[in-house]
Amino acid sequence: MDFLQQVIDLLTRYFVEIGIPVGDENVPLMVIILLGIGTYLTLRLGFIQLTRLRHGVAVASGKYDDPDDEGDVTHFQALTTALSATVGIGNIAGVALAIHWGGPGALFWMWVTAALGMATKYSEVTLAQKYRVHEHEGEWAGTVSGGPMYYIERGLGPNWKWMAILFAALLGITAFLTGNGVQANTVADNLETQFSIPTWVSGLVTSGVVAAVILGGISRIGRVTAVLAPLMAVIYVLGALIVIFMNIGEVGPTFALIFREAFNPSAGVAGTGVGAFLVTLMWGVRRGLFSNEAGQGSAPIAHSAAKTDEPVSEGVVALLEPFIDTIIICTMTGLLVIMTGVWNDRFETEITLSGGDLSYRAVQVDGGYEDMSPDAPIRIEGGAHAATGPDDPQISWHEVPVGMLYVDEAQTQPFSGIIDPATGTATGDDGQTYTSLHGMAVESGAPLTMAAFRRGLSPLGDWGHYIVVLSVLLFGISTAIAWSYYGDRCANYLFGARAVIPYKIVFVILHFVGAVLPLSVIWALGDAFLALVIWPNLIALGLLAPQVVAMTKDYFERKPWQDK
Repeated sequence: MDFLQQVIDLLTRYFVEIGIPVGDENVPLMVIILLGIGTYLTLRLGFIQLTRLRHGVAVASGKYDDPDDEGDVTHFQALTTALSATVGIGNIAGVALAIHWGGPGALFWMWVTAALGMATKYSEVTLAQKYRVHEHEGEWAGTVSGGPMYYIERGLGPNWKWMAILFAALLGITAFLTGNGVQANTVADNLETQFSIPTWVSGLVTSGVVAAVILGGISRIGRVTAVLAPLMAVIYVLGALIVIFMNIGEVGPTFALIFREAFNPSAGVAGTGVGAFLVTLMWGVRRGLFSNEAGQGSAPIAHSAAKTDEPVSEGVVALLEPFIDTIIICTMTGLLVIMTGVWNDRFETEITLSGGDLSYRAVQVDGGYEDMSPDAPIRIEGGAHAATGPDDPQISWHEVPVGMLYVDEAQTQPFSGIIDPATGTATGDDGQTYTSLHGMAVESGAPLTMAAFRRGLSPLGDWGHYIVVLSVLLFGISTAIAWSYYGDRCANYLFGARAVIPYKIVFVILHFVGAVLPLSVIWALGDAFLALVIWPNLIALGLLAPQVVAMTKDYFERKPWQDK
């Protein structure tokens, strides 16, 4: 685990946090290129996310479908497959994580990422449709494949094939992590928190379900996601709307807080400190990218399978995704987490000393926190840390120090003694040894969203959290199913049809592995590869933008849908 953490730290330092110094701050290159390309495409395409949104809805509805068009799935099935990959854990756990780390203002930057991402998603899907190829080998014979690796190689020319190969390799690995491991981890963490189901049990069950579906190929995936995506969205959105209407008086103040904290952040729960604007911005962009995947290059793979002979017609369907995913669903999650007050609240928690969400952090002068690696036991007196200086590590849960530690669940007997990080045990002054203690700790991820639903719907009974339990289960499975297709298309591009089945087998195995790893580890590893995979795709989108502009102009001048 220590080696894995070192790899994560290395990737994060050089690919996620690397940036350009601006005054006393450091603007991450990831933020610059993601928002920069989105802005460039928005301007070049005349704000297509606004002007062609209605047409996208009409095409997605099936109004202009032609069953004789080339492709494997309908416009709607392509949309739901892509939405199954985007509308998922990012909407439940990702939003909560963004607010946990970056404060309420991070939600604003998720909106910005999504608004610009609509133009980005339109562009990459349109290109994927134009440059898709027909398969002639094995079980995939007669189907189509597409995605950034194809439009990089075929659109930019053979001299750019190295970048197409790099993209396919990176996205294939990313599929194992963000599209698979993170989903399994969140489902397992949620079921363990709620029902005390061991993570290995839930991991084994969800791995079996995923395996049963993905071995059937894109047609079966399309049929399953066409049912799962609308069902899970309706359940989740209805539950969120009930909470919002029950707290309608808090909606205005919540939006005011979001806008205020977006530009002048003051209180990120996990220690952004006062005025750490770029931390809030970065977490909003990172979670926005994870949520809607615009610019990541994954969704074009699903959309390239749509039945159409007009690339732009699928592009306008795709621009709906960031709108549905982030502008609508993520906003609902964010409003619930903030307006119910759970985002900076503390809950009765069992503090496991040998792993889980345990960390060691020191409180800094500005109110923020700094990660520490204790090299000596930590003294606790009367439940409180004996040393609380800026160089003194404190027992933390979800990256936030726990104020008081108790030996009993009722929190009536404060702990006094030594906590040894090396062994993951606590030894009381009376000689009693403990592997876990109890205290009031902050929540993060899906359990935080669960707490918001539970509190928001409490006037109607103690059942609101089950909405999140069910949604996480459906979201996690459907997202993993869709991402398996993205990954096996990358394997197919790199090694041919013979690599698809082995890739799927490894995918299922890593689904189980992701379920049993600590939450912070799997999310950090996924974020690192997300930061890597966007580069080749966004560079290609910038270079191929003139083609997208020309296709868009031609399509809307011809209006081919009128002949349907």
